[in-house]
This record gives sequence, C-alpha cells and structure tokens, in this order.
Amino acid sequence: MRFARSSGVLVHPTSFPGRYGVGDLGDAAYRFVDFLVEARQSLWQILPLGPTGYADSPYQCFSAFAGNPLLISPDRLVAEGFLPETAVSYVPPFPNEIVDYGPVIAYKNSLLTQAYEHFSGNGSADHHEAFEQFCGEQAYWLDDFALFMAVKNYHADHEGGVWNTWPADIARREPAAMKQWSEKLAEEVSRHKFLQFLFFRQWLALKQYANERDIQIVGDIPIFVAYDSADVWANPDLFFLNEDGSPQFIAGVPPDYFSATGQRWGNPLYRWARMAKQGYAWWVKRLQMTFTQADIVRIDHFRGFDAYWEIPAEEPTAIKGRWVKGPGADFFRKMREQLGDLPIIAEDLGLITREVKELRDAFDFPGMKILQFAFGGERNSDFLPHNFATPNCVVYTGTHDNDTTVGWYASSDEWERDHVRRYLAVDGRNVAWDMIRLAWMSVADTAVATMQDLMQLGTEARMNFPGKTGGYWRWRYTPEMLHQGIASRLHELTELYGRIPSEQAAPAEVVIETEEV
Repeated sequence: MRFARSSGVLVHPTSFPGRYGVGDLGDAAYRFVDFLVEARQSLWQILPLGPTGYADSPYQCFSAFAGNPLLISPDRLVAEGFLPETAVSYVPPFPNEIVDYGPVIAYKNSLLTQAYEHFSGNGSADHHEAFEQFCGEQAYWLDDFALFMAVKNYHADHEGGVWNTWPADIARREPAAMKQWSEKLAEEVSRHKFLQFLFFRQWLALKQYANERDIQIVGDIPIFVAYDSADVWANPDLFFLNEDGSPQFIAGVPPDYFSATGQRWGNPLYRWARMAKQGYAWWVKRLQMTFTQADIVRIDHFRGFDAYWEIPAEEPTAIKGRWVKGPGADFFRKMREQLGDLPIIAEDLGLITREVKELRDAFDFPGMKILQFAFGGERNSDFLPHNFATPNCVVYTGTHDNDTTVGWYASSDEWERDHVRRYLAVDGRNVAWDMIRLAWMSVADTAVATMQDLMQLGTEARMNFPGKTGGYWRWRYTPEMLHQGIASRLHELTELYGRIPSEQAAPAEVVIETEEV
C-alpha cells in the first residue's frame, strides 16, 4: 500500500541514554518521541523487538512473538509499584556510549527477578488481574515461549541450552515431558510470563504516546526465525529439520556487496507447502502480533518470498547453495484476505530479479533505496534519486547494516567521494546532512535517516556489519547529543520538502475525487 509523503528517524530503543547500561522504554524513549514531534517527523523506525540471543542480534531472537526484557524500564517499574525505590538506589557504573551486554544482562535479570518477587508477594489486585488477563489472551504463544525459556535456562550450562540438546522427551515435546517440566519449573515459567507482561505493558503505552502525537512506528521482522527459538521448538513440522531436530537446510545469501563468501545466517528454512495447506496460520498470527507492536512493518529479506538461498546445514559458508522458489503471491493474497490492508515495506536489496520486483509491485509494497549504494560501482545506479522509477519507495541515507554516512564517506575511494561532491554540489564537509537533504528532497514517498547521521557520527557509531559477529548492536547516544539544533534543522528540511503528511492530505483527496469523476 502507498504511504503519504513523510519522513522519520531510525533508532533502536537499546540506543537510548540512561543509567541502566542499555536503552529502555523509560523517560529517554518518551523524550525521543517529543523530539520527533518537534522536528515534525511522522515515523520512528526500530529494529526487531524480540528477546535477543546469539551475538545480541535482534535478528536472531528466541521468539518471533515475545519482547526483549532488557528494554523494560526499571524507573517505570518503580513508578508503577512493581519495584521498591530502594531496588534502583545503586546502579553499577555502566558505560554511557555502548551496551556492555554481559554485565547488563546479569544486572537487569537480577533486577527483573526482584520485580517478579515483589509482584508475587506485594502486587496489587489490579496488577494481578491485568497479568492474568494478559496470560489468557496471549496463551497461544506465551505458554510455549515461557516453558522454552525456563527449560533452556535450566540446561544453559550444556551447549548453551540449545533445545535439541535437551533430554529427548522434552526436545520432542512429548506430553508427559511437557507436563513434568511445566510443573518442575512452574515458578520460572511464571516469571517469564511476567516479564512479557511488563514488556508489552511498557511498549504499548509508549506506542500509544507516539500514535497520539501522529508518530507511526515502523517495525521490522526478519523473514526467517532463529533455530534456537520457541517458534522452531513448538512447530518443528513447519521447518526442514533432521530426525535429531537439527536443521537440514539453512538460510543465507550468496556472495554479495558485503561478503565474498556470502552470508550463512543459520536460520532453518520453512516447509512452505505445509504452511500453505494450513492457510499460513502461523504467519497470520506472527503478522497480527507484529501489527500490534507497530503500525508499519519492514520485512527483512523480502526477496525470500519469491526465491530463497538454500544452504545444506553442513556447509561452512554460503557459497554452496541453490535458489528455491518461495510461496510468492499466494502468501500475500492469503495474508490480505485474513488481515486486510498490509502496510509493509519490502526490503528488496541485494540480488533482485524481475520476479521479485513483480511480486513487490503486485501488492504495491514500497521498496528501499540506500543512498550510500548510489555512489559505488556503476555511475548511473538505480539508487541515485534521479533514477527512482516510482515515488512508492523508502529512501535511507543508510541502514543499521551500513556504516554511518560520515564513516562511509571517509573510507570511500577518492573517485567515489568526488562523485558524491559533484552530484550534490557540496564540498563534503557536512556529508551526513548533505545526504539527509538529498533523501528529503527526493521523490520517494518516505525518507528515513539514522540517528547516527543526524548526529554526524563516524564509524565508531556503526550498529552492525553483516556477516560479522561480536562487538555490534552496542551503540548508544548520551542525552546532550540529541539537541535543539538537530530538531530545528530537521524541521526545516521536512517543511521545505513537503514531508509533513497533514499538509499533503487535502491535495491527495482532490486528485482522487477528480479521477473518479
């Protein structure tokens, strides 16, 4: 579906400032929404909100439905009576500009356990009633997820608690074992349900605050789910798995711009034919949850719905694989029949074929344009704004997978920097804001800048490097970095280039009425 001409900012909640070692859904998040309002933005784009696992990546989560407890704000817990104020009277001296995940996870887990114990012994009747209602409404995914996490943590000392290393009976979800472990770990299961209750309580309150101020949330879901997840453990029949539960085939992409050996993601592949026979029921529930958490959704690796790169699980790289046809248009027709309009952004980067474009366009999904890609290699790239074939696209200065614009420009070859300077008619000294201006002035319906580019930060602020693990997803900003000057400058560009949707609504209605006549 088409979106009104608008703009926004890409930043994940983990990047917000605060004293607890990782950004959360507390005061800094609300101040960020206020910043968007002041800057006349319409969109806040985030990364997946799920509980992170391998290498702290939000694209490798323990569940496609659950939220990340690390994002729960301790200050909000105190304010609502879920924690005594004394629980946060002392906070370890965490670094301010990165997330040091090991110590942060240990500290916040301890704090959240205190919240659960406080709730169990001293929680109000209203809170208990709300918790019970949440558990009942979300039981279709919450029961499996809470048990998965409880059993996983119980076996954490053995191969990280990956579910196919558990005792065979519970790994295979035999009824007697499910009953036995549910009873044995009942308190831990309840604790994980409680943490999800807190996450959704805080996230949906923040989303409502944003929506009431005309800010829409752009969510993000990876097409595939992590192998070590409640989703695969609870639905093994929907994935290509071996008898021992290990993946038979895994996802990735062949060699590309980012990696000479491709990217071996490790996600198990779907049995699409089996899903189709069930009316894609699991996907319907997944998208329903996603549209509960967000207003618009970017689907990462959209091309996988047309064809995906199948890698035998025993292969050490992504070089040896093959393209396999995905569910195609049938999938999106079924989603539209069951969910109505689909406010989806198609991440259509990489090796994109005519068939992928036709699938994207058949449902009027906007694709993505990355300005950093416009100046590398060919001199007449489709990512250059004068070559945008349609306004129905989303233009980015860069994404979470790119270097910051300042870092990218500094590390580029001189001929590439020369191309940038001549194309934008600038000297390169303010390249981040020059690229933001280029995005905002383009014909693209939607323009998005990363927070790092608004702050003109270098490579040290890069969020991720595809294909590499360790040391990523850590960037944070400090309060003084998001200042009035940024809001004013962004406001000016947004107004200048007509990206305030309320000011565009009347002309759009006139055009539609004229065509009907």
